[in-house]
Amino acid sequence: MGVLAFSQPRRRWADSFSRMSQPSQFALAGGIVLLAAMTFGGFIISGIISRATVDSTAASSALFLDSLISPAVQELARSDSLSPGSIERLDTMLKDGPIYGRFVHVDLWLPDGSLAYSTSSELIGGKFATPEGAARAFEGYVEARYTDLQAAEHTARGWNTRFLEIYVPLREHLSGLIIAVVEVHELTAPLEEKLLWLRTQTWLVLIAATLLIAAALVVIVWKSGRLLAEHQSALRNRLKQIERVSEQNRKLRQKVQCASARLAEMNEAHLRNVGAELHDGPAQLVGLAALKLEQIRRAADRRMRENVLQSIEGVLTEALQNMRIIARGLMLPEIEGMTLGETVRAAADAHERRTGTKVSVALDDYHGDLPPALRICAYRFVQEGLNNAFRHAGGKGQTVECRVEGRLLTVRVSDAGHGPHTETRGCGLGLMGLRERVESLGGIFTMNQTANGTTIEMTVNLGQGDET
Repeated sequence: MGVLAFSQPRRRWADSFSRMSQPSQFALAGGIVLLAAMTFGGFIISGIISRATVDSTAASSALFLDSLISPAVQELARSDSLSPGSIERLDTMLKDGPIYGRFVHVDLWLPDGSLAYSTSSELIGGKFATPEGAARAFEGYVEARYTDLQAAEHTARGWNTRFLEIYVPLREHLSGLIIAVVEVHELTAPLEEKLLWLRTQTWLVLIAATLLIAAALVVIVWKSGRLLAEHQSALRNRLKQIERVSEQNRKLRQKVQCASARLAEMNEAHLRNVGAELHDGPAQLVGLAALKLEQIRRAADRRMRENVLQSIEGVLTEALQNMRIIARGLMLPEIEGMTLGETVRAAADAHERRTGTKVSVALDDYHGDLPPALRICAYRFVQEGLNNAFRHAGGKGQTVECRVEGRLLTVRVSDAGHGPHTETRGCGLGLMGLRERVESLGGIFTMNQTANGTTIEMTVNLGQGDET
């Protein structure tokens, strides 16, 4: 249970982190790493600087003490103790001299752990455990460390204040052998102030450098993240556009397929209607004419034959007229080589000749190359639209507009009548047939009926007809 309770907050934190933006993730993770690095580096550098400062203080004190005290203790090279005169000289220098304010206490150690001199006169001649710093100084090193208040010599004094202890080896002038070690106790306040200032400078520099590095990295990552976000947004928008266009294409493809199927059905129905018209009209008349041939063979005289021939001639003439009427509904006038404007005007002119009504035509003539399917569609659209205008509106306000804007062709047929136009599947092309023909080319068919009249409109991309 404890592990589970611990893992749940961690999982929530991981989920929250994963939902953050990339610059925010970098700022958080990088900030933690930089903070840890700064803290670790700050402690190490502060320690190094503090140690270097203490060593530097010890070195400067060593030079000073060696030059000051060494001449007064040279007799220790021949004796284990100092003469009263030497002790008096040291008291004069160390207790009453100008350096007393700097070195609060001074002890002079011999190799056997005894004190040859001390500013605490009651300790002179006493023997204690050799301090670690003194032992290192007898090896030739200058040592600096803080006071161990538990040491016997400090317990004897009753000290409870820490000092900076500096151990300096003193050598015989002639042989260079270490004859004693001087231990001085400096007040730590000046050194601590110096160390505090150095540590403060170190931390300020580290903090400033870390902030500059963090700011530079965050700016770089933020710019990269913003650029990446812009690219991702553009890609998402492009993907949405592609999906939207793909869906539109899919719907258009289905629409075209359905329109083509319905157009094929209408063509089949139209062909059946044409066949019925031929069978019931011209074929019956031709059959009647064929039956009358037998009357010619049986005619008794020339006069009877002439009458039968005249009758046959009338029947054949009627059959020919019927076939021409049927053919006129199947054939388009010659539109090969016509421009778009000429094709539309030809349909309007044919309607005016056939009905004796007036048609207003407004054209944006387009001289580019058009697929035959588009020209035929435009002709049939104008033809059927004007037929409906004549049938339902009595030919009032018949208007044809043909506009080309960019690659879009718009053909509009209007009237000023009040009769309703309906999309029916009659024997002619009809509005339903127009809709199917336009949509089979990838176009859009619309019809708008108001109290002021009816308008039908087709819009087709001029490149659509190539695929049909």
